[in-house]
Amino acid sequence: MIVVTRLNTSRFAINPDLIERIQENPDTVLIMLNGAKYVVVEPMEEVIELIAQFRARVVSTARTLDSTAPTGPTTDGTLPLRPRTV
Repeated sequence: MIVVTRLNTSRFAINPDLIERIQENPDTVLIMLNGAKYVVVEPMEEVIELIAQFRARVVSTARTLDSTAPTGPTTDGTLPLRPRTV
């Protein structure tokens, strides 16, 4: 989730994966996949940077979790499920 600010200064979190596009003319408008529109005070470049930081955090967390996952047999002799790497 990224946190953005409405024109009335209230802040809210939004799932950036559901943003279809961002328009700036002059206000920044987030247009969601379901057609909902949110006008925010952050400029388009800042929203894009927030999204990039969010995605980098997701990838970093996934790598950390993957590197700490057990690789050997469990106590019952089965191997743990791991994400497939390509």
